[in-house]
Amino acid sequence: MNQKNFEVIIIGGSYSGLSAAMSLGRSLRQVLVIDSGLPCNRQTPHSHNFITHDGETPAAISAKARLQVGFYKTVQFYEGLAIDAVKKQNSFEIKTESGELFTSKKLLFATGVKDLLPQIKGFEECWGISVLHCPYCHGYEVKNEKTAIVANGEMGFEYAKLISNWTKDLKLCTNGKSELTSEQSQILRNHGILILEEQIDSFEHNAGYISNLVFKNGEKSTVKAVYARPKLEQHCPLPEILGCELTEQGLIKIDFMQKTSVPGIYASGDATTQMRSVALAVSSGSFAGAAMNKELIDEDF
Repeated sequence: MNQKNFEVIIIGGSYSGLSAAMSLGRSLRQVLVIDSGLPCNRQTPHSHNFITHDGETPAAISAKARLQVGFYKTVQFYEGLAIDAVKKQNSFEIKTESGELFTSKKLLFATGVKDLLPQIKGFEECWGISVLHCPYCHGYEVKNEKTAIVANGEMGFEYAKLISNWTKDLKLCTNGKSELTSEQSQILRNHGILILEEQIDSFEHNAGYISNLVFKNGEKSTVKAVYARPKLEQHCPLPEILGCELTEQGLIKIDFMQKTSVPGIYASGDATTQMRSVALAVSSGSFAGAAMNKELIDEDF
């Protein structure tokens, strides 16, 4: 790539990054999108709750988005991994794995998060297919099915309440001694939600579609879907390297304009919110692009 200097570099070329790139491309900005090609939902067979794209594969949505963003000639793409970043006086320098250097006035992290999956045999293979995190994205497809939640304590209680909207055939697996209060336990039982404290050994599945929970005592429980919210970390370490503040949940802290704690750096998409969905990622990326364009205009005046 001959061009090395840009007005905006976007790290992360999935839904949020591409949405920001379109907003900036339509604002006539010189933009580089750097993407390593490993979106967190690459194993998910279908994306839902995104109007006009309901039921499409994540890959199909991304491909169509990239094709449309590519129409704007001031937007360029770089396939590779950004491994280092340095803040200069009035710019940012990004280094890629292959050793190339690019600079920009503004920087957007749309890099998403990495799920830290529990060490349960079969969990990883089922993740995003029949082991789910969001009922708004996938709950309709498994409505009224035998469903388990793997969680404990306050999260388990609130998660069970939420998922009970989609199915009444529901069990809460605390995967060890319950941390629910006696009052919480009674409320769930009053709503027909079974609480299982036995530790989980594995998930029986066929190509990612779960059939049974297998417990360490040898017992099995038939399920068609499991909900879980694994711990997470930032998919990309560069925001922290540049000094961007994180929240207690490990998300990039932003203000109402998508600005991070470091001037000139913005963030959008899953890296900034617990509400992980394609529609919200697109929305935040579009807004971040407009916000960066406005800041660039203001600086010219």
